[in-house]
Amino acid sequence: MGGNSKDIKGFVSRNSIWLILIILILAVGVIQPKFLSVGNMVTLISGEAVRGIMAFGVMFAILSKGIDLTIGSTAALVAVITASFAQEADYANRYFEGGKPLPAILVILIGLAIGVVIGAIYGAIIAYTKIPAFIATLGGQLICRAGAKMYSDSPISKLTESYRFLGHAKIGPVPVIIIVFFLMFAISAFLLTQTRFGKNVFAIGGNDQAARVAGINVERTTVLVYVWCSFCAALGAILLTGKTGSATPASTGLNYELDAIAAATVGGTSHTGGICRASGVLAGILILGVINNGLVMLKVDDNMTNIVKGLIIVGSVILDMRKNAKRV
Repeated sequence: MGGNSKDIKGFVSRNSIWLILIILILAVGVIQPKFLSVGNMVTLISGEAVRGIMAFGVMFAILSKGIDLTIGSTAALVAVITASFAQEADYANRYFEGGKPLPAILVILIGLAIGVVIGAIYGAIIAYTKIPAFIATLGGQLICRAGAKMYSDSPISKLTESYRFLGHAKIGPVPVIIIVFFLMFAISAFLLTQTRFGKNVFAIGGNDQAARVAGINVERTTVLVYVWCSFCAALGAILLTGKTGSATPASTGLNYELDAIAAATVGGTSHTGGICRASGVLAGILILGVINNGLVMLKVDDNMTNIVKGLIIVGSVILDMRKNAKRV
């Protein structure tokens, strides 16, 4: 009996985040049955896909005892630049007058490359100057948002269908954005658990000095962490502009970094470093999605939604701190 009790406790402890998600879904579903419809579930996941992909990036930063506040602003900068290259040729208010849209694949590659360069720059600043990640990425947040506004002072719209494919199209009944979301989850989980890079990030988050003694190139790994964060932000920007059909320098990606950090935190990624499960972050994304979607369906005020999310984030960090205190 004692062994069974321990097994049950262990199972609940390992999968508590998923149990919370299931309970939350059932609770909202009982109050509002339409919430459980297939159509609403598709809407929910589609709505959280961009933030979710960004969360798969930022979880690596948090795992390494860092943070990335630049995600939303990087998305804005990538969005306006790529959108400017992907406007329909017959649109009267094209950013580049008299030109033609570039091939969608080229525009997407340009956007991803911009994200990688941005991540490499502030990743190198964090790694080699030892400036706290919070400060470096806070500065990056301001610079990238200002860069987006300087690039265009108005929304850029009327984008080609080929560019919008990833964020707007469907394969059968399934939106492509959902397919990309789960593909990025699989890639992130693989990087985290099956590659030297992932193991190095775990080691750095656990004890960066011990990792250095063990022969890990801490600086290079740190740069790669922020490159991955910005790559995810850039991909999110491309999906977001494809979904909405436009890019707005002042509002595209606004506060997305907060939702991404919240999802990673709720999903069990420890801000003390060294602890992370990709499946937990996936559950964290879905929990926040259920809260957003469910409270909208229940006609709850937006401010209350933010209060609930804030309480969940604070509660998650408190639980994380208590778990780590017990380990010590």
